[in-house]
Amino acid sequence: MKDEFSLSLPLGSAYLTTVRLTVGGICALAGLDIDKTEDIKVCVTEGLLLLSRNGFSRANVFLCVDGELRISLSGEGERERTERADEDEISYALLAALSDDASFTDNGNTFTISLINSIER
Repeated sequence: MKDEFSLSLPLGSAYLTTVRLTVGGICALAGLDIDKTEDIKVCVTEGLLLLSRNGFSRANVFLCVDGELRISLSGEGERERTERADEDEISYALLAALSDDASFTDNGNTFTISLINSIER
């Protein structure tokens, strides 16, 4: 069975807890253990912070559970161009280490982070 969830939110720190709780609930419904769930929550939080540091004021979060958990985080709206900070490199490394597969697409006005995580039952 394929389940899809999406959120659109302002990229403010006040909303990160809400997103983390939502992602945690979806991971629980998908049958992920607590360690994998925590890794995924860290990835989503770090991805949203990365979008914020790259000049976006809003984000779209899409999750799909279909034998694996696929997550897409994309920046939305007018982008204030910023130089890539050193912290971005740490974020990229963290996302790659905690996900089974992580990819990043930056097309100027659109920045998308795609994460794939296996679901072991």
